[in-house]
Amino acid sequence: MPRSGRALILTADDFGLHMRVNDAVERAHLHGVLTAASLMVGAPAARDAVERARRLPRLRVGLHLVLADGAATLPRDAIPALVDAHGRFGDQMVRDGFRFFFLPDVRAQLAKEIRAQFEAFRATGLPLDHVNTHKHFHLHPTVLSLILEIGRDYGMRAMRLPYEAGAPVWIRPWMANVRARLRRAGIAHNDYVVGIAHTGGMDEAVWLDTIAHLPHGVGEIYCHPATAGDGALSDGMRSYRHMDELNALLSPRVASALHAACAQRGGFGDVLPGKVALS
Repeated sequence: MPRSGRALILTADDFGLHMRVNDAVERAHLHGVLTAASLMVGAPAARDAVERARRLPRLRVGLHLVLADGAATLPRDAIPALVDAHGRFGDQMVRDGFRFFFLPDVRAQLAKEIRAQFEAFRATGLPLDHVNTHKHFHLHPTVLSLILEIGRDYGMRAMRLPYEAGAPVWIRPWMANVRARLRRAGIAHNDYVVGIAHTGGMDEAVWLDTIAHLPHGVGEIYCHPATAGDGALSDGMRSYRHMDELNALLSPRVASALHAACAQRGGFGDVLPGKVALS
């Protein structure tokens, strides 16, 4: 870690969701500050995302496991308890969380899907920098247990800890539990994130304020950039300001502020030396 005591992972989520997302990731990495991206292996533009990532060897790519509000990797007949008639997970996460915990048959199908997504990432040939989940579903104890068990077979060495300063008091004991479970499993993780409170609105002003008040430790700033286009990328993103987020990643003011902060930057495998090795 640099003498400033700070390191940053600058991540775009939903890589592979749409060509507009992929365009933004490539631009923000080549011409901006983006250092990492989290790949949705079953998303419509995943193949294009992988092709771009292969041309960008300094872009650190991780697996963005989708277990809610998105397309599954396995066909519906393999996981009928998890998806609708179109092969998509629903967005009733509380209900599904109870089902994962209490119903062994549902849990077995969940394990199959998690393994399939790890397998699909392995098939890309890309080094696995990190793992996280769509909508932070790995905070669920059953989901986390399965990821830790299955991820070991695929060289998983780092996961996102979605703990943001200012989080409600009631969630802090649970975050401490997740942190302890990652530590016991030997999985490296960031100390904090920025991106939850401003989801879909990580514009230049938010970035500059964040950089001006960086705590010590390893932080991950994550966002959802995309280039301009017609229509929302998904129903849950209708209020997202994707272009503002892309412009922040391309902003010379943001780049200058990061340089002045003297924070080491990269993927998990870059800013956690000795703990993570890209395979």
